[in-house]
Amino acid sequence: MPDERLKFYAPTAERTAAASLSELAALGLTKKRAQTIRALACAIANGELRLEPGVDVDEAMRSLQALPGIGAWTAHYIAMRALGYTDAFPHADLGLMKALGLRKAGDMLAAAEPWRPWRAYAAHHLWANLK
Repeated sequence: MPDERLKFYAPTAERTAAASLSELAALGLTKKRAQTIRALACAIANGELRLEPGVDVDEAMRSLQALPGIGAWTAHYIAMRALGYTDAFPHADLGLMKALGLRKAGDMLAAAEPWRPWRAYAAHHLWANLK
């Protein structure tokens, strides 16, 4: 049984997938974000997408990016957080670019190449030290 002080729970993928776009938008989401969240929830609820450590990360990131509204940045961030993928690196992140004084995503990838396979740790370090 959860701690009695816990008042709120995250909704399941099934519950989110069953929600209408207007119900999701009523939470303060834009229509596009509501569509993205619902598509993600449907993919998870249907078993088309698994977001748990041990899955094929490249396949999961391809599946994520096939969903409307999810690009490389989001796929890498989800891989970093949900899949524990140590080499995830959202190279187009403005904060990371600022931290390294770079302006192009390609330059970020080149700068981060020596950090493989630990680029996610480097990203966390860079974000934590932004000023």
